[in-house]
Amino acid sequence: MSVFIVGLIGIAFFFGLLIIRMPIAYAMALVGFVGFSTLTSIPASLDMVAKEIYNTFTSYSLSVIAMFVWMGFLAYYSGIGTSLYVFAYRMMGHLPGGLAIATQAACAVFGAICGSNTATAATMAAIALPEMDKYNYDKSLSTASIAAGGVLGVMIPPSVIFILYGMATEQSVGTLFMAGIIPGILLMFLYMVTIYLLTLRNPSLGPTGPKSSWKDRIASLRGGLGEALIIFALSIGGLFAGWFTPTEAGAVGAGGVLFVSLFEKRLSWERLRKSLIDTTRTTAMIMLMIAGAIIFGRFMAISRVPFELADWAGSLPLPPFAIMGMILLIYFILGCFIDALALVLLTIPIFFPVVVDTLGYDPIWFGVVVVLVVAMGVITPPVGMNVYIIKGVAPDIPLETIFKGIWPFLGAIIVCIILLMVFPGIATFLPKLLM
Repeated sequence: MSVFIVGLIGIAFFFGLLIIRMPIAYAMALVGFVGFSTLTSIPASLDMVAKEIYNTFTSYSLSVIAMFVWMGFLAYYSGIGTSLYVFAYRMMGHLPGGLAIATQAACAVFGAICGSNTATAATMAAIALPEMDKYNYDKSLSTASIAAGGVLGVMIPPSVIFILYGMATEQSVGTLFMAGIIPGILLMFLYMVTIYLLTLRNPSLGPTGPKSSWKDRIASLRGGLGEALIIFALSIGGLFAGWFTPTEAGAVGAGGVLFVSLFEKRLSWERLRKSLIDTTRTTAMIMLMIAGAIIFGRFMAISRVPFELADWAGSLPLPPFAIMGMILLIYFILGCFIDALALVLLTIPIFFPVVVDTLGYDPIWFGVVVVLVVAMGVITPPVGMNVYIIKGVAPDIPLETIFKGIWPFLGAIIVCIILLMVFPGIATFLPKLLM
């Protein structure tokens, strides 16, 4: 049996393990270990597994994950998101669908100090849903807009998915962060346009709220927006300027949120304890997935599946953009069933050589597109993590109601991806300018 066939069997077994609901990290590690043992030997495989697990959990560069995750949980538990929403609400609440539009702006700014789609969705659901209920917003629009807005938490830096992509492909995390800013802002505006058009066509979906005075709007600047901008400037701005490494930038950001939260008495000891517990759990989960993905990647490398796939893609009588479209479609389908973080770690060793080496696309641009495509999975059934988070915050709203409202926002993401493919400079302009 050829090594390529063994690799394909290993991939089939991996999906089989997912079907029986084995945790993704363990499934990747188990298939990687068995496959590597089959193609080499059990002692060699045991040695490889031990080294990769040890190297992952003792890696200094990967400690950046813990820092940015804690930064996000501190922002969540300290209530900074509430102040951000108040500012956005006073600026845009009087427009058709204004509360939902304001939610997108708040999600974008909160994402700049969070880096997690789930934390962004949970925070904004707790804050914005009661307000939209007060003004009789359509349940489908209100819940779906928040679920979709959570995607901005991983598009606008810092972003855990960008960090994992950078680690997996040996690309600069700082450059990836720069590349995500303009596409993230573009996606926010596309969301806003989507909401505006929906409510313009049917005003009952999102009735207008009261118009705030400029005095109230300016007063709201003193709250969370100023704090978020200062923290973003210190952390991400310092990273872009070369003052900090990514790990140091994460530590500065987490320290900034902690200082502001304690200074303004936003954070109790109980909430601080919860932020540390949630950070530990999330970081351990991510590190286990990274270790499992590396082990699986070692198996994929010696099975030559990525290289054979690259040769096959290069021999297709199709233009590069058509092959790229096929790859993105595969990402979209897999994203409906596999968690976003796991999907990046699982597929990058397979598709990155095809896209960059064979098709000649820019690796930074591809990173932005990958984040967008896998982010679609957090709002589409059956996985739809953001949708389940909204369901947890609002248990009285049926899941089908939330999923029903997702499709216009899914269309906005697709438009954003098409714009990135037609105009790749949207993602690469800022890195080239600043670097």
